[in-house]
Amino acid sequence: MSFLEFLANLKIKSTKKNCQILLISSFLSFFLLLITGCQSQVKTNDNIVHITLWHGINPPENRDVFNQLVSNFNQTHPDIEVEALYIGQPDAQLPKIFAATVSEQPPDLLWFVPQITGKLAQLDALFPVENWLNNSPIRQEIDPAMFPSMELNGHILSVPFATNNAAIFYRPSLFAQAGINDLPQTWEELKQVAQKLTKDTDGDRRIDQHGILLSLGKGEWTVFTWLPFIYSAGGELLTENQPNLVNQGTIEALQFGADLVQENLAILSAPERGYELDSFLAGSAAMQITGPWTLGQLQETNTDYGVFPIPANKTQAAVIGGENLFVFKTTSEREKACLTFLEYILSEEFQTNWALKTGYLPINLKSQQSREYQQFIAQNPVLKVFLDQMKTARSRPIIPQYNRLSENLGRAIEAVLLGKETPQTALAKSQQRLELIFRN
Repeated sequence: MSFLEFLANLKIKSTKKNCQILLISSFLSFFLLLITGCQSQVKTNDNIVHITLWHGINPPENRDVFNQLVSNFNQTHPDIEVEALYIGQPDAQLPKIFAATVSEQPPDLLWFVPQITGKLAQLDALFPVENWLNNSPIRQEIDPAMFPSMELNGHILSVPFATNNAAIFYRPSLFAQAGINDLPQTWEELKQVAQKLTKDTDGDRRIDQHGILLSLGKGEWTVFTWLPFIYSAGGELLTENQPNLVNQGTIEALQFGADLVQENLAILSAPERGYELDSFLAGSAAMQITGPWTLGQLQETNTDYGVFPIPANKTQAAVIGGENLFVFKTTSEREKACLTFLEYILSEEFQTNWALKTGYLPINLKSQQSREYQQFIAQNPVLKVFLDQMKTARSRPIIPQYNRLSENLGRAIEAVLLGKETPQTALAKSQQRLELIFRN
């Protein structure tokens, strides 16, 4: 078992908690040396409460936007100072987050995907925010689609930072060359469009342009891009909080991907790199699943592009992306300061500024309807696709074992796309592994 797997499988029971914490704290001392080097100590100025926020906001341009917005908060709140610290991308963050949590040296605030909620709740590390939120007028301004990502076991343990979902980006020029006038709305239509877009453009009997690029890998990005297909086919991952991967909808979704690959209508991304746009920009893939965070990059390259919703099988489906903010249990004074900052993050002011400058979707209803944002949509009409998909978007499961659920679904997706196993076989193997994990 790797160090990261060891951390991810921590199960601290009340009768053993103190003993395990002492053992794990010793084991993680090296990592704590790294953490204490970047985490600010609480200052003793009686007039200012200093809080730290760990995040992995990327690209760097987005970090600059966030740092400026944090600076604006600090200037208008002289009694609070928020220090935002970039601690790397998700895989790099996890060891630091768990090491700090187990050793009771966490940051005050954490920016991370909500699927970490269950593990942090197991460690009894999070400060529940439902009492504050239920008594704050800001609650009514939060998009209702976000609440499933915030809740676990009757408690609200995080608030949304911003949101997004994935759709299919396409090259209008390549569609025009192929004589495609109508955008696909069903899986069958998507396959037909991919056939028309798949070409040998130089006559060497090799395909130079594929209809679509599909994400390959076992990681969360691959799962994120395939879940809309699974949900659209009526598939589920859980039944009564137990894994249930072998179902007709999930099988159909993976078989659809396998068919696209086997018929040479799709090209696979490099492993765990399905978010990269190189093939799309070069025109070797006419379609790709990605999200609104790519708008800045696309506009800088002057590449022609359009967006359409992920086509439906039985029903329209989308999956909520984005990160949440977590408050750790520290002191009442620092927890109160964190809540003040969360109210700022959820506000129309922050959400509108963040959305306009990064392409993320605002989670504040007033921000969504604001004059500034509506003008922004008019200038970037593709955003309406993502906003409309939020009406049917679902959160990924919020359970302690989500990382293992995702990993095993990812393993099945990878095996099927590579032609190593049928969907039924790959999903059955993943289901068997998950049943052992969930049973223990």
